[in-house]
Amino acid sequence: MTKKPSKKVATKKSSGAGSSTIWGGRFDAGPSSLMEDINASIAFDKRLYAQDLAGSRAHTEMLAATGIISGADSKAILGGLDSIAQEIESGDFAFSAALEDIHMNIENRLSELIGDTAGRLHTARSRNDQVATDFRLWVRGAIDGLDGALMGLQETLISIAKTNAATIMPGFTHLQSAQPVTLGHHMLAYVEMFGRDRGRFMDARARLNECPLGSAALAGTSFPIDRKKTATALGFDRPMANSIDGVSDRDFAVEFLAAAAITSVHLSRIAEEIVLWSSVQFGFVQLSDAFSSGSSIMPQKRNPDAAELVRGKSGRVFGALNALLVQMKGLPLAYGKDMQEDKEPVFDAADTLAICIAAMNGMLAEASFDGTRMKAAAGAGFATATDLADWLVRELGLPFRRAHHVTGELVKLAEDKGCGLEELTLADMQAVEGDITKGVFDVLGVDNSVASRTSEGGTAPANVKAAAAAARKRYLS
Repeated sequence: MTKKPSKKVATKKSSGAGSSTIWGGRFDAGPSSLMEDINASIAFDKRLYAQDLAGSRAHTEMLAATGIISGADSKAILGGLDSIAQEIESGDFAFSAALEDIHMNIENRLSELIGDTAGRLHTARSRNDQVATDFRLWVRGAIDGLDGALMGLQETLISIAKTNAATIMPGFTHLQSAQPVTLGHHMLAYVEMFGRDRGRFMDARARLNECPLGSAALAGTSFPIDRKKTATALGFDRPMANSIDGVSDRDFAVEFLAAAAITSVHLSRIAEEIVLWSSVQFGFVQLSDAFSSGSSIMPQKRNPDAAELVRGKSGRVFGALNALLVQMKGLPLAYGKDMQEDKEPVFDAADTLAICIAAMNGMLAEASFDGTRMKAAAGAGFATATDLADWLVRELGLPFRRAHHVTGELVKLAEDKGCGLEELTLADMQAVEGDITKGVFDVLGVDNSVASRTSEGGTAPANVKAAAAAARKRYLS
């Protein structure tokens, strides 16, 4: 004979409104303490309080407008929600893990404030469409905040570019000196990167701006709700077309994290350059005291810790994207409790990205660039060799492969003599290619090299000044 398990095993009474109250009459006993611990999300989803209150207000007003609840009930609910908002913002609201999440914490407090009328708020609504709506609203706000921060970073970069349109520095490939460029040109490359990042965030925002509210648990509702009214009230473009998709979709969060991850790549790349450039070996830039640190043992050290942390924190954002992709990949439709795990990586990534953008903006705004040191480095390593090859093609009509070979011989000759290409004599050059004229010296030297790069998107100072002005108009106006 099989003995029935005791209902008292691993269960406990919750303080205040018990968990069994949340679930209604289906269960005889409350959950175990471990179940409460693993199930509760209030520790992190309380960040959604403003969005949850906004969604509840819009839902209440719609219920009243459609005659599903009375005007008096609507007024009481809205007044209670306003009181809860004041309590949360003043720090007087008592969040309870026993009530699981932000939705039930607010609903329970509303019941304490206005009585049974609070129960009418959840008419034609499920926590499934409620959380999906709250989360979309939060991500939309995060995107708007990050867009403003990236714009500010672009403004700093454009200002540096304008000031340093003619400041010559080495351009690198393989981290080897390649061709001279200007610092302004280099900074404008990041302006374009961050411009694409802003575009990706705005694309994600446009796709997420559909309202799940009214999808209910997954199948919609039999009440005569007006989904367009709630969508409009919450600033969405339209209701989501399918109720199952409405509660199960987290593409918007994945897209947000993907855009955040790519932005973090760009921040990490410029951070790495700051780390290199601020070293004694490069000496291109000095960070302000506000964004540097010293060593506990080596008094001479000036460490670019802020840049290193921006570089390092990119990994957290990459991890958040991977975590959510793994979370979602095996979930059947519609909602699974697994999806409670979607918020923490998004919150952390948004916080991390925001502080990294702010730190990078601060570092660059206060950085001091050493133009003399950069120009000297730009002339090292025969950086004008390509200019010589181009001159041979343009002026002597040599095929580029032949010009490349001649230039290589001249580089070797300069190496043997221990001088730069511009320091070779005309006779030296004519010994390798007899048709070379003294006009070749017009393209040698870093100033001449940079000035000659006048093609669209090139590094000539006049180009850079025009490009900085164009970027300001495109991204900041």
